[in-house]
Formats: sequence, structure tokens, C-alpha cells
Amino acid sequence: MSKAFGAEPVLDGVTFGVAKDETLAVLGRSGCGKTTLMKAIAGLTPPDAGAVVLDGQALDGLPPEKRGVVYLYQEPLLFPHLDVRGNVGFGLKLRGVAADEREERVEEMLAALELEGQGHKKTGQLSGGQRQRVAFGRALIVQPRLLLLDEPFGNLDAGTRAVMQGLFKRVAARYRITALLVTHDLKEALVMGDRVGTMSAGRLRVYDDLDAFVADPASGVADEVAFWSQIAPSGPPRSSSVDAEP
Repeated sequence: MSKAFGAEPVLDGVTFGVAKDETLAVLGRSGCGKTTLMKAIAGLTPPDAGAVVLDGQALDGLPPEKRGVVYLYQEPLLFPHLDVRGNVGFGLKLRGVAADEREERVEEMLAALELEGQGHKKTGQLSGGQRQRVAFGRALIVQPRLLLLDEPFGNLDAGTRAVMQGLFKRVAARYRITALLVTHDLKEALVMGDRVGTMSAGRLRVYDDLDAFVADPASGVADEVAFWSQIAPSGPPRSSSVDAEP
């Protein structure tokens, strides 16, 4: 896939695949083309060349709402006039799911997201982490063929971010979610990705597995370990949050 804005190439022959039930984490600096890649897959930005194929179906020409793809932004973008249950079940209501089934599925999702007892609250009564959980619930409950995560925890504090990363891993495994995550955070890519890719100047390299990524000097993992070894021989403190760019 290729995309340029004017004379500036943003995606330069990007080719990759995401396996079913896998989370592929793409790591890269701001401006490297990560968000443009996500928007092209979602149908929000047409590529200049190349194609997006999902479950054997070419998505070219399909509008975003027909692709079976959900794009989750850094901001939760919830409906303030709806309570938590209404937000989580919104997509089911649009699809005509019966009220009884919708209620059952919403309650199941709230339990999976550790939001029991919060269903009646308006979004303005929730913490940042709770709002992001609601956004996840709304995205996951419609069982998208592909979930796109664009720096989803970037606005959260370090502790909440770590909790949300673990929660996503558990819920994604339970609901067998296929996801593409983009981030500038090395630790987040390693925690959330089943595989990791690095993006630079519009080009994407995907590693076969996490071991291959960690072993590559260009990944930045060795530099991170060396940095923490200089500060504390036993490694970074458990409560630390590390942001690093390759």
C-alpha cells in the first residue's frame, strides 16, 4: 500500500498481514505514517496504490461502515447523553438486536470490563480509565472483524495505562479479537502485541515473533535494558512507565 500527500510519501509500499485472533503492535515515532495506515484500512483515507483484504474480501470501494472494522481513537468519544449501558449497547441497537439480547450482552461486557454497577452512570461521572473501558466495550460488543487501536491509552496516567493494557489482553483473548495497535511506547508494544512491527518514514517491518524483535539491535530493547541497568542493577522499578521510540 502506498499513499502520498502532495509530493511527500507517507506510506511507501507497506505490505503486511495480521493473523486471526492476533494483536499486531506497530511501533514508531509521530509522523512516521502509523495513523495514515490505520485510516486507509478503515476506509477514511483512500490509498494511492495497493489494496486492503480482510478475510479474503477486498475492501476497496467499501464505505467505513460496511468494512466490519472498528477504529478506536485515543479519545473515547462517548455519547454524553447516554449512560454507560446505552453507550456500550449503541452498536447493537443500530444493528436491530432485540432488547432482551442486547441487555444480556451489555451486562456480560460490563462484567468483562470490570464495570459492574456502573451501567446507570453518565459518562461525565466516570474516570478516564472507566471511559476508555466503555469505549472498548462499545467497540468489542459488535464483534468487529478487525479492531484498530490508535494510541488508545495515550491520555491515561501510568498506573491506569498499565491496568488497561492488561485488561485489554484478557478481554481480547476472551472475545477472540483481531487487532492492529499503533503506539510510540516500546513497553506497550511488547505488553500488548503478539507480534511487533516498526514503522519509519512510511515503511513497515514486521517481525516473526517477539523474540526476533527483542533480539534485533534496531528495536531499541537492548538500549532500554542498558539504560535501566545503569540506574538500578536489578532493573526498572515495578511501578515505572517507560516511553521509548525506535
